[in-house]
Amino acid sequence: MKLFTREWGDGARVAVLVHGVMSSSRNWRELGPELARRGYRVIAVDLPGHGQSPRAQSYTAELLVESLLESVPAAPELAIGHSLGGFTLSRAVDRLRPARAVYVDPAFSAPRLSLLVRTLAWPASGRLLRSTPAKIAKANPRWAAEDTVIESEDFHAFDPAFRAFLLRRDIADVLVGPEHPIVPSLLVLADGSRLVDPARAARLADAGFVVRVVPGATHTVNRDDPAAFLTALDGWI
Repeated sequence: MKLFTREWGDGARVAVLVHGVMSSSRNWRELGPELARRGYRVIAVDLPGHGQSPRAQSYTAELLVESLLESVPAAPELAIGHSLGGFTLSRAVDRLRPARAVYVDPAFSAPRLSLLVRTLAWPASGRLLRSTPAKIAKANPRWAAEDTVIESEDFHAFDPAFRAFLLRRDIADVLVGPEHPIVPSLLVLADGSRLVDPARAARLADAGFVVRVVPGATHTVNRDDPAAFLTALDGWI
């Protein structure tokens, strides 16, 4: 599937950005221009079923990976993935072959969901997708007002059918992150990350990942504290 892409800059070096679930390439509205100022041509995708990209009959990890690889240049200087985008990047990295990879609070794990939880989560996620900017701002008090508007618009653009992938019974067996870095790799974690716990972070550090935690930041690190996020990327961009 060919994905919609958003670009900033026209530098000789290429940076690929991959957003998280229910978001879009607009998640990178600050990082994209910043990388462009540093000499990159920045290419941010909308994953399948997100933003302006096509929708599918069904969604799989393989579809995410193959669509990413079809839509961006091979061997970029830098690739950054957040949340589900981090998981997608980790599955694509052996073929994408960036010079450096950055995983931002990536979905390297998922809870095992009972039938009851999955049943209850379906209508709850539907209510989330109808969230207004005011409701999003209340849940994310550190975000800029522009980000709350973008998030609400991204929720409305998101294909509700994608939830079937997120709520599948074996999702914990699907969302399994790497044990070793394929290329030089940085892990930027939220403070108290729910997706990469301290024990897993320690194992990844021992395996060769550079691990940095942004103090006080929740899952969407780049929106919670853009300045601290850039500091965490020091030496990698």
